[in-house]
Amino acid sequence: MTRERILIVDDESQIRRFLRPALEAAGYEVVEAATGADALKAAATVAPALVILDLGLPDMDGKEVIARLRGWSHVPIIILSVRDQETEKIAALDLGGDDYVEKPFGIGELTARMRSALRHRIQQAGELTAVSVDGLAIDTVRRVVERDGQALKLTPKEYDLLVLLARHAGRVVTHKTLLTSVWGPAHGEDMQYLRVYIGQLRGKIERDPTNPKIIRTEPGVGYRFVFD
Repeated sequence: MTRERILIVDDESQIRRFLRPALEAAGYEVVEAATGADALKAAATVAPALVILDLGLPDMDGKEVIARLRGWSHVPIIILSVRDQETEKIAALDLGGDDYVEKPFGIGELTARMRSALRHRIQQAGELTAVSVDGLAIDTVRRVVERDGQALKLTPKEYDLLVLLARHAGRVVTHKTLLTSVWGPAHGEDMQYLRVYIGQLRGKIERDPTNPKIIRTEPGVGYRFVFD
């Protein structure tokens, strides 16, 4: 069976030395790049299934690498960031990054994010028509949402918000992406507006809205629809 190829982009050799054996042991093939230029070249020549990208590269900003890749590729990109890079991390996600892990991180957390990102890309190959998780069923053909077989009454915006999150199941979706996609560019900074709608939506779809299992908060970044 062909192993999925992972491109690691990080100028810190110790990070690459840590990741290579761990990912190979998990069954992946690993390709390394220490600069943005080498990363773009490798992405074009070896066709990785997923890219692990550090934002701090010596020759160009990691966000530029994402922007260039997104010009021709839909390869999943997981961002490596440090805790004080919140603004950079959000900008990278808005440019097309799929997910992130914060340094220092455990290999278990990273591989879980990788599996989710890879699964999301497979799901994107076909149009989302139905999702079922924890008793919640979403049918986008009939535009019906049910909880334990009972139809839920969602407003059009609540429905659009839920479907957008479900289409990116497992992936963090930033506040800005949610706001501009559902309400338009003029609402890109209306964080309180979004929090109100998320609260209303959780009140209708979650078994316990005070302890949400389906729509999880990514503090300071956005929300994640948990599919597993």
